[in-house]
Amino acid sequence: MLHMQNIGKLYQTEMVQTQALREFNLTVEEGEFIAVTGPSGSGKTTFLNIAGLLEPYSSGQYTLDGIDIGKLNDNQRSDLRNQKIGFIFQGFNLIPDLDLFENIEVPLRYRGIKAKERKKRVEQCLEQVGLAGRARHLPQQLSGGQQQRVAIARALAGEPRFLLADEPTGNLDSLMARQVMTLLEELNQSGTTIVMVTHDQELARRTPRNIQIVDGQVADFTLYQGGHAARETVNKTVGA
Repeated sequence: MLHMQNIGKLYQTEMVQTQALREFNLTVEEGEFIAVTGPSGSGKTTFLNIAGLLEPYSSGQYTLDGIDIGKLNDNQRSDLRNQKIGFIFQGFNLIPDLDLFENIEVPLRYRGIKAKERKKRVEQCLEQVGLAGRARHLPQQLSGGQQQRVAIARALAGEPRFLLADEPTGNLDSLMARQVMTLLEELNQSGTTIVMVTHDQELARRTPRNIQIVDGQVADFTLYQGGHAARETVNKTVGA
């Protein structure tokens, strides 16, 4: 599904050069659910932005679903992102003046999906996240956990094969965080590939594979099987 080989990312200003990623290697197979952890400034957000085609990389090769991203122009990358990738953000990013139905519908309008199909998808996704009866509520009428479920529904409405979650439980209390994590696990079990960046080690341990990024590189990974952890330290390549 996702394969990064020797990815480098250099940010440069007139005064400073910052190497955010260096010789970064990672493979995520279709249907996996992995957690990405690491200290602040380690390169997690840069990795997520590159994986989601939100920003370019400086060197290396990135293949998504068999497509060489480096060979695409801006429009082609945008089309691929809209077709295959869904995003869940820590801050929810809901539009306060729009009700839940409209918030979920907005991205579908940009994709040119007809009204009847939009209605069907929005209703199905609200049902999936347990908010079918709240379609006409405004975001501020919901709890933080409910708003995050709306954000998940918005991501799912585009029917992505690949879901990127950036600290999806970061603004939630522990109970709400566990509920959102359970929903993500259910989505993964239905076939969605998920990469989740998180600082919450308890939630990270609920995923089958953990990746740790340190100083712009994959430092190690942990496979969780049957409640037991098997950790391996890696320097160059991490794959399934």
